[in-house]
Amino acid sequence: KKPIIRPGTGILERLDGGEVVIGDGSFLITLEKRGYVKAGLWTPEAVVEHPDAGRSSFITIIYLVILTTVLQQFAFYYSNSYFEYVEEAVWAVEVLKESGKPVAATMCIGPAGDMHGVPPGECAVRLVKAGASIVGVNCRFGPGTSLKTVELMKEGLGATGLKTHLMVQSLGFHTPDCGKGGFVDLPEYPFGLEPRAATRWDIQKYAREAYNLGVRYIGGCCGFEPYHIRAIAEELAPERGFLPLASEKHGSWGSGLNMHTKPWIRARARREYWENLLPASGRPFCPSLSKPDV
Repeated sequence: KKPIIRPGTGILERLDGGEVVIGDGSFLITLEKRGYVKAGLWTPEAVVEHPDAGRSSFITIIYLVILTTVLQQFAFYYSNSYFEYVEEAVWAVEVLKESGKPVAATMCIGPAGDMHGVPPGECAVRLVKAGASIVGVNCRFGPGTSLKTVELMKEGLGATGLKTHLMVQSLGFHTPDCGKGGFVDLPEYPFGLEPRAATRWDIQKYAREAYNLGVRYIGGCCGFEPYHIRAIAEELAPERGFLPLASEKHGSWGSGLNMHTKPWIRARARREYWENLLPASGRPFCPSLSKPDV
């Protein structure tokens, strides 16, 4: 099948034409794990001090192998890009509209709304009225919670008759116990989050549910690794028209295991097995949920 992706086409033309846009993942925490980024303020000095780090650890894998559509600027803490208050987000949209470029506005909120209690649906309405062509959520919450928030945004827009494109870039961690502030309030943040990491199968499910919800800009934020982005590309291969190159040997839904020497592992080379797996954390007497600090 011929790929749907049209190089050189603007973001709105792509979305208007039904193309699935895959956003990049976690530059920040990914590079921090590799020792390049200063923790705490999470400054992106690595792009200046160690430019090869970004190219080798994520950008090359995503862009050349997985064929991600959008790579975002790695400028965390340089710009106020994770908005907790819709009022600030609206100001940003109004200023950015002056550039004449399409504006995508995402907020760091969950189903409870922004930090002043403005519901997700109303946040979306205000952003669209301010001029945003794409609205949604990024960071702070896991896949399931993020999709619930986007669903509430979609309902709010529908109630007012407004139409726009939807975007979601969730954490690569499960956060069902988060409060309004998201994963930053968890006692495990930021250095003990690994037991919460989403599997690639969790992310394939996330990608499909996002697509079924009507979201066409789908990606990841903190905690996402290249294999998570590949999972999105694999799940949405029928819609995009092709599998990523990285899947030629890997195989979709574990099909690469069908030549394993162990028969019980060969039996796992099927979607049904991985879709219904309940992964263990491997930690004895592991609590199922944490108690947020605030």
